[in-house]
Amino acid sequence: MATYALIHGAGDSSFHWHLLVPELRGRGHEVVAVDLPCEDESAELGDYAEAAAAAIGSRGPVTVVAQSLGGFTAPLLCDRVPVELIVLIAGMVPLPGELGKDWPANTGYPGPNGTTEIEIFFDDVPAERAKAAIERSRRQADGIGEEPWPLAAWPQVPTRYLLCTRDRMFPAEWMREVVRERLGIEPDEIDSGHCPALSRPRELAGRLEAYRRELGLQ
Repeated sequence: MATYALIHGAGDSSFHWHLLVPELRGRGHEVVAVDLPCEDESAELGDYAEAAAAAIGSRGPVTVVAQSLGGFTAPLLCDRVPVELIVLIAGMVPLPGELGKDWPANTGYPGPNGTTEIEIFFDDVPAERAKAAIERSRRQADGIGEEPWPLAAWPQVPTRYLLCTRDRMFPAEWMREVVRERLGIEPDEIDSGHCPALSRPRELAGRLEAYRRELGLQ
């Protein structure tokens, strides 16, 4: 039995994972969907990591799954809880010392392909589900964008990247190169928009399980 720790993206909540959680639990695993202190301007990246570690508690070893901005937090868990695998889903990949606010310019981010939340984040999510996600969204504080990413290097933990081929927030062609340059790996791909946990939860659960099997994890 595995423990999955699910880390949401900017201005989001654990609701993001509400369809993935039962898929993973139905496969016999423990699942912790974390709520980060994203509305707190005083919260630092370390506070995000501590919130996630506290939610995980004594469970482990852990597969950490991080969405979008959650890529800044997920690696910080590796010196707090026993992490055996990191999976980034449309995740931001920081470099040592990089400020979050500089990440778009540093990566050559081309900007989103769309003008509304629905277009950019939820274009392939059923309408009622997208509406529920928007209603549960929270404000994202700017504070962590002013803070250098604190690690000296990406952790020596197996890492997989799941790129969303129809992502209108992080266009696929650009993101492939970011992953290759910053993680030195070839991203895997899923035919979805930015939020496969909401549009393709069963397929996403299968992908996560496949990563664990490839590594020989139970």
